[in-house]
Amino acid sequence: VQLQASGGGLVQSGGSLRLSCAASGGGLSIYFMGWYRQAAGMQREWVATIPRFGTPTYADSVKGRFTVSRDNAKNTVYLQMNSLKPEDAAVYYCAADRLGWSTGDMSYWGKGTLVTVSS
Repeated sequence: VQLQASGGGLVQSGGSLRLSCAASGGGLSIYFMGWYRQAAGMQREWVATIPRFGTPTYADSVKGRFTVSRDNAKNTVYLQMNSLKPEDAAVYYCAADRLGWSTGDMSYWGKGTLVTVSS
């Protein structure tokens, strides 16, 4: 399974960005897709997860500002980020896993995309 993320960039505080990530090679076996982020000097943290069917879940730090969605036909996951804050600046990674994943790191990872938020 290969994941390719895109959409990062520089945005002013309060602005919006939309990240995309397409999974290839996994087909219908890819059940969970999600986003993690790692700020400079910090540990990687989970941001959001969306199952193939069902309700997305979010970290408290982004709840109400970020929206994760997916196109199952394309095995593509999106992260709409609104009201961005300087503390949201990080390298964002998309990840995926098969049915059976529940917690912890997912099995498949893409290369990160950098989000910079200017104050």
